[in-house]
Amino acid sequence: MSTHVFHRDVWYLGHVQGVGFRAQTLALARGFEVTGFVQNLADGRVYLHAEGAEEEVVAFTDQVAASLVDYIKNTEVRDFNGIRTCKDFAIRR
Repeated sequence: MSTHVFHRDVWYLGHVQGVGFRAQTLALARGFEVTGFVQNLADGRVYLHAEGAEEEVVAFTDQVAASLVDYIKNTEVRDFNGIRTCKDFAIRR
């Protein structure tokens, strides 16, 4: 695995907690070569951090948005390049 990768942070707003959003995101991540995590935030949003090749990360986050569109009201996205920080993809509590 490359140590310098593309990163995407996404904050999802809507009815995104208590509906299996994190579990569905984890299941989708298994179909892509990405590392990172997904977690609920105290303010009711869900935060997703994904790392890997840019095309894999973009395809993964596009799939999350398409699969969970009924729960998402708004998203905020931040992209950057940097050192890989995660070894796998997980749900954080």
